Amino acid sequence: MVLSFWEKIKSSFRSFMMGRNGADELSFALLVMALVLMVITSLTGIVLFNLASLILYALCIFRMFSKNTAKRYEENRRYVDRSQKIKTSVSQSWVRLKNIRKYKYFKCPECHALLRLPRKVGEVTVTCGKCRHAFKKKA
Repeated sequence: MVLSFWEKIKSSFRSFMMGRNGADELSFALLVMALVLMVITSLTGIVLFNLASLILYALCIFRMFSKNTAKRYEENRRYVDRSQKIKTSVSQSWVRLKNIRKYKYFKCPECHALLRLPRKVGEVTVTCGKCRHAFKKKA
């Protein structure tokens, strides 16, 4: 079987990438940050941003071509966990901001869980759903 030039290239690239991690969420985030720094460099002319973007590109390529998939998987998992916490916090803050006229938000004095009460209900006894601590709060 005679392979064309491009099929040989594809075959050799497939064999090169076998056992490697490839692109994941962290690699994609590094690539986006590098692109943003490159745009900032072109707008401001600050060479330090250009150097930082090149370092991020190199780190992204290193991660994609690394054969230590267990370590890259763990790095990606930690990144996804942290970014998910930030996304959740931002979305909850947005919901609280939208509902600020309907509800009063406060924290439980014991476990610091975030609770809410409808506005204009007066002083009521609140029981925390997380730790079952009862306390009085004015809404």
